[in-house]
Amino acid sequence: MSPPRAPTTISDVAEAAGVSIKTVSRVFNEEPNVRDETRRRVLQIVAELDYHPNIAARSLAGRKSFLIGLLYDNPCANYILGLQSGSLDRLRGDKWRLLVVPCEDSAQLGGKSTVSMVRAAGVGGVILTSPICDNAEIVNELLAARIPMVRIAPADSVGADAGGAPSVGMDDRSAAAEITHHLIGLGHRRIAIILGDPTHSSNNERWAGFRRALDEAGLELDPSLIGQGLYTFETGLEAARKLLDRPDRPTAIFAQNDDMAAGAIVAAGELGIAVPSELSVVGFDDSQIASTVWPRITTIRQPIRAMAQAATDALVKILEGSHRPPEHRIMPYELIVRGSSGPVPD
Repeated sequence: MSPPRAPTTISDVAEAAGVSIKTVSRVFNEEPNVRDETRRRVLQIVAELDYHPNIAARSLAGRKSFLIGLLYDNPCANYILGLQSGSLDRLRGDKWRLLVVPCEDSAQLGGKSTVSMVRAAGVGGVILTSPICDNAEIVNELLAARIPMVRIAPADSVGADAGGAPSVGMDDRSAAAEITHHLIGLGHRRIAIILGDPTHSSNNERWAGFRRALDEAGLELDPSLIGQGLYTFETGLEAARKLLDRPDRPTAIFAQNDDMAAGAIVAAGELGIAVPSELSVVGFDDSQIASTVWPRITTIRQPIRAMAQAATDALVKILEGSHRPPEHRIMPYELIVRGSSGPVPD
């Protein structure tokens, strides 16, 4: 067996192109002081030799990080996967790389410890997801340390204070009101809700949208139809069992995410309650599980990947010097009607 071929180096590229190593480095760094003909020749040699620059080495040589950190504390794997996919979509073919940083129990994570963790990770900037982006101490410490950041779906209270941090989100309140009106339009009046993690701002916004829809329809809120979950399948299952195992059970359930909605469908099956002929179930996010359970879940399509793409793009622009005034960008949502919701039973 022949020994493996040594990887192509920047020196090989420079020699084949007839230029200096510094010129090749300037081409990779997209510096302007390189003639177009030279740039084309270097890039042609790079393609022919199948050369891939070492990002870590470039970071050390230029004393600049080419890493972006995605910080999250969310039990919903489908949501996190969507965020990662969106960020990677934006970075594909770019010199920047994504470092995913899980932060368990972020409510107990101090601002200074977060700054230390970010610096130790060697990232140039960070994307903060909920509930981390709602932790005012963390946001303020990162701002004080001049660490570039972009937030995904922050609460209004934090968004108003974080003057140096752009954000991307959607109107959870209006979306929750719209899907509740969908159930009301089907004739449902006893509508239960399974709340999400109370530490997440989305929980409060979706709860407010649910109540707004009831008020607009002239319906009273029945406190006994409020279940508590934590955005996981298991907590949705347990909350739905309690809501359905009673003589005056609801005719519809709005679960604040798809994982909990899937748990509610399983709970209904355990109790012999048919979905949707005897019980309608709706969710939120349009994550993968919404299309894989049966019946498929009526839900709100949250633009998770698009939000991550936009947040990553904003952070890259800041890191590359094209800083724009901070802004909060609102992305559109969509009501997706599927088989889990139907007319109120007779």
